[in-house]
Amino acid sequence: MSALQEEEVLSVHHWTDSLFTFTTTRDSSLRFSNGHFTMIGLRVDGKPLLRAYSIVSANYEDHLEFLSIKVPDGPLTSRLQHIKVGDKIVVGRKPTGTLVTDYLLPGKRLYLLSTGTGLAPFMSIIRDPDAYEKFDQIILVHGVRTVDELAYHDLLVEHLPNHEFLGDLVSSKLRYYPTVTREQYKTMGRVTDLISSGKLFNDLNVPEINAAEDRVMICGSPAMLRDLKKMLEDRGFAEGNTSTPGHFVIERAFAEQ
Repeated sequence: MSALQEEEVLSVHHWTDSLFTFTTTRDSSLRFSNGHFTMIGLRVDGKPLLRAYSIVSANYEDHLEFLSIKVPDGPLTSRLQHIKVGDKIVVGRKPTGTLVTDYLLPGKRLYLLSTGTGLAPFMSIIRDPDAYEKFDQIILVHGVRTVDELAYHDLLVEHLPNHEFLGDLVSSKLRYYPTVTREQYKTMGRVTDLISSGKLFNDLNVPEINAAEDRVMICGSPAMLRDLKKMLEDRGFAEGNTSTPGHFVIERAFAEQ
């Protein structure tokens, strides 16, 4: 069996000039855990051009969804941003990754800390009923430069709390904290600064982050990953991986597309 399969594009939504979402069909044999990424791409001159993308859709949905930036000179995204409904993309058959709740120790609160398209795997996790079983609260933090980059804002604020099956869990346990750095907004500042200053915890009315109660998943820019990793380790958090659960996990699979 080939390590790749072709899927058909079902929808495309452009959030901004540099950010878009698309959905595709899903082969019934594809299995993944919420938070996983897989390789996706296009065939260029007969050869697959692939990059790692987190899966936005939950593992029980019958389609796949992905969130992508547009890099003008990016080998893949310079092409991918022009896909249309009915086009074909290539999807890897072996999703993987470290942003899985099984790789965390039991805890009270789960922090999902993201910047930019790092939100993608967490959209899958917050639609996972099992995640709500494991934690009393799930706190989703999304940092972007401008307000229009707050992808999925309306879904998070308006639609998920009224979801037929997840609505009660989302309403009672999910806290969504969007923050912007380059425009006026109700919450402003870098994720790292909001944590170090304590503003994040004051705004949410929760205790300062601590290894005894809190678990953390991080997905974003390399600088953000580095800074948050140090910040957490300075507070006594231990990093988990696929073999040893810890207080926090990081996804390092992504680079410029």
